[in-house]
Amino acid sequence: MTTSRTSDSTTSPSPLPDEEVAVALVLRLAGEVGPGKTIGPMDAALALMPKDEWQRALPVVRRVAVRLALEGRLMIYRKGKAVDPADFRGVYRIGLPRDE
Repeated sequence: MTTSRTSDSTTSPSPLPDEEVAVALVLRLAGEVGPGKTIGPMDAALALMPKDEWQRALPVVRRVAVRLALEGRLMIYRKGKAVDPADFRGVYRIGLPRDE
Protein backbone atom coordinates (compact mmCIF):
# COMPACT_ATOMS: atom_id res chain seq x y z
CA MET A 1 0.00 0.00 0.00
CA THR A 2 1.36 3.39 -0.93
CA THR A 3 0.57 6.63 0.74
CA SER A 4 0.47 9.95 -0.97
CA ARG A 5 1.71 13.14 0.56
CA THR A 6 -0.62 16.03 0.87
CA SER A 7 0.47 19.62 0.89
CA ASP A 8 -0.27 19.71 4.64
CA SER A 9 2.39 17.11 5.45
CA THR A 10 5.24 18.69 3.52
CA THR A 11 7.10 21.82 4.39
CA SER A 12 8.36 24.19 1.79
CA PRO A 13 12.07 24.90 1.72
CA SER A 14 13.38 27.96 3.51
CA PRO A 15 13.98 30.99 1.31
CA LEU A 16 17.55 31.50 0.16
CA PRO A 17 19.48 34.04 2.20
CA ASP A 18 19.70 37.62 1.06
CA GLU A 19 23.10 38.33 -0.49
CA GLU A 20 23.72 41.37 1.73
CA VAL A 21 23.09 39.21 4.81
CA ALA A 22 25.54 36.68 3.37
CA VAL A 23 28.13 39.43 2.75
CA ALA A 24 27.94 40.56 6.37
CA LEU A 25 28.15 36.99 7.65
CA VAL A 26 31.11 35.97 5.47
CA LEU A 27 33.04 39.10 6.47
CA ARG A 28 32.24 38.52 10.14
CA LEU A 29 33.31 34.86 10.04
CA ALA A 30 36.52 35.70 8.18
CA GLY A 31 37.23 38.48 10.65
CA GLU A 32 36.68 36.16 13.60
CA VAL A 33 39.35 33.71 12.40
CA GLY A 34 41.65 36.57 11.34
CA PRO A 35 44.35 36.86 8.68
CA GLY A 36 46.25 33.67 7.96
CA LYS A 37 43.21 31.48 8.74
CA THR A 38 40.29 30.57 6.49
CA ILE A 39 36.70 29.44 6.65
CA GLY A 40 35.01 26.95 4.38
CA PRO A 41 31.95 27.84 2.36
CA MET A 42 30.11 25.18 4.37
CA ASP A 43 30.74 27.20 7.55
CA ALA A 44 28.97 30.21 6.07
CA ALA A 45 26.18 28.14 4.54
CA LEU A 46 25.47 26.43 7.87
CA ALA A 47 25.21 29.82 9.54
CA LEU A 48 22.79 31.07 6.86
CA MET A 49 20.35 28.17 6.52
CA PRO A 50 18.76 25.45 8.64
CA LYS A 51 20.96 22.40 9.17
CA ASP A 52 19.08 20.22 6.68
CA GLU A 53 19.12 22.88 3.92
CA TRP A 54 22.61 24.43 4.13
CA GLN A 55 23.68 23.04 0.74
CA ARG A 56 21.15 25.31 -0.95
CA ALA A 57 23.07 28.35 0.35
CA LEU A 58 26.39 27.31 -1.23
CA PRO A 59 25.79 29.15 -4.54
CA VAL A 60 24.97 32.33 -2.59
CA VAL A 61 28.15 31.95 -0.51
CA ARG A 62 30.23 31.44 -3.66
CA ARG A 63 28.74 34.52 -5.38
CA VAL A 64 29.38 36.61 -2.28
CA ALA A 65 32.95 35.29 -1.90
CA VAL A 66 33.74 36.09 -5.53
CA ARG A 67 32.24 39.56 -5.22
CA LEU A 68 34.16 40.34 -2.03
CA ALA A 69 37.39 38.98 -3.53
CA LEU A 70 36.98 41.10 -6.66
CA GLU A 71 36.49 44.12 -4.36
CA GLY A 72 39.69 43.20 -2.51
CA ARG A 73 37.90 42.68 0.81
CA LEU A 74 38.82 39.00 1.11
CA MET A 75 40.66 36.27 -0.74
CA ILE A 76 39.71 32.91 -2.17
CA TYR A 77 42.25 30.17 -1.53
CA ARG A 78 42.83 26.74 -3.07
CA LYS A 79 45.44 24.47 -1.56
CA GLY A 80 46.59 27.37 0.61
CA LYS A 81 47.26 29.73 -2.29
CA ALA A 82 45.25 32.74 -3.39
CA VAL A 83 43.42 32.19 -6.67
CA ASP A 84 41.79 34.41 -9.26
CA PRO A 85 38.21 34.87 -8.03
CA ALA A 86 36.97 35.13 -11.61
CA ASP A 87 38.51 31.79 -12.62
CA PHE A 88 38.68 29.02 -10.04
CA ARG A 89 37.13 25.59 -9.71
CA GLY A 90 36.69 22.97 -7.06
CA VAL A 91 37.20 23.09 -3.33
CA TYR A 92 38.03 26.53 -1.96
CA ARG A 93 38.40 28.43 1.29
CA ILE A 94 37.65 32.04 2.17
CA GLY A 95 39.86 34.35 4.20
CA LEU A 96 41.12 37.82 4.78
CA PRO A 97 44.09 38.94 2.71
CA ARG A 98 47.33 37.68 4.23
CA ASP A 99 50.26 39.94 5.00
CA GLU A 100 53.01 38.35 2.91
